[in-house]
Amino acid sequence: MKILAAMSGGVDSAVAAARAVEAGHEVVGVHLALSRMPGTLRTGSRGCCTLEDSMDARRVCSQLGIPFFVWDFSERFKEDVVDDFISEYEAGRTPNPCMRCNEKIKFAALLERALALGFDAVVTGHYARVITTEDGNRELHRAADWAKDQSYVLGVLTHEQLKHAWFPLADTPSKAQVRAEAAERGFSVAKKPDSYDICFIPEGDTRAWLGDHITMRPGLIKDTHGEVLGEHPGAQAYTVGQRKGLALGRPAADGKPRFVLEVRPKENEVIVGSRELLAVHEIRGIRATWAGVPVEQAARFLEEPAQLGARSEEFEVTAQVRAHADPVRAKAYMTWAPDPEAEEEGTLRLETVVRLLDPLSGVAPGQTMVLYQGTRVLGQSTIARAYSLDREDIQETLSAGASTSAD
Repeated sequence: MKILAAMSGGVDSAVAAARAVEAGHEVVGVHLALSRMPGTLRTGSRGCCTLEDSMDARRVCSQLGIPFFVWDFSERFKEDVVDDFISEYEAGRTPNPCMRCNEKIKFAALLERALALGFDAVVTGHYARVITTEDGNRELHRAADWAKDQSYVLGVLTHEQLKHAWFPLADTPSKAQVRAEAAERGFSVAKKPDSYDICFIPEGDTRAWLGDHITMRPGLIKDTHGEVLGEHPGAQAYTVGQRKGLALGRPAADGKPRFVLEVRPKENEVIVGSRELLAVHEIRGIRATWAGVPVEQAARFLEEPAQLGARSEEFEVTAQVRAHADPVRAKAYMTWAPDPEAEEEGTLRLETVVRLLDPLSGVAPGQTMVLYQGTRVLGQSTIARAYSLDREDIQETLSAGASTSAD
């Protein structure tokens, strides 16, 4: 096959490309220039897609004897990832830019160009497995090494994209083995530290970075009963689960610390409460995509016309809301609900409703919820609302909504 190897400049993509060459494929390496400041250098394990990373990728391709190119995707990265990150925070949500990058850049823009140039597949150094079923469908599964499993951040891939994705590290028992293999091959990146944090915020200070890109307006900090406890410099600078930086000036009645429970950008309010109130029992997701063929219950439902209140049968899942979080047991179904963001009244949106059998803590709108059955990734959706049934104000809202539906 003719393979395009996405070369990040790290050890994983280097070994993945080497394995593709060793398997006898025609391989071409490409590094994506995503930064609009091409002179940027990596600082230890902070940042990625830098000038240093490009040079490391070039050296590996030279050692492998394969062509190497740099593709400038910086404009598209700014529009689809950076600008989306800003707009999501402006709306009071907490986005995952790595998910957007995988969705919009690495497995949309890159794959689109690769197929147009005649490549059969794109190879990356992600730890995940793609399985072809007996009926020819492609499924995404967790990697052999669950400690390094990256199927969560690949949950945005569609069935069509999975047809052209190859992850050579899928069955590698550990990252240590990958580094050992890189060292044996003489790659200088064998001991290069993994990148972490948000690549376009290499200093790691998200709050300060947002302050430079979002207009902040002072507002009120309230408890769940509406009592004003203090003021904030800008609601967008807060995220669910946050404890530090509230500066309320007076303790809670029980003397326990308060946490951010909710950010309300329209009202410019931050709602705080006890740690116990962070527990989430139900999550509603929007903009769902399926990593392969939808489960039978959802597939039947999606064939029916949209109708307010219509819902699919329930199906058992495990839900994961962070890249390195443990999945929890849940039951899910799909339903049509009013779209509060639509300009035209009566517009419906498709929601994935997940009822958690084991509550999660500190779930924020804007995060990505990935659903699994066993090791298989079913798909993902963006969290629109997370409900804590221990909150009296949430119970009142749900009761009011039920009464309106009944009327």
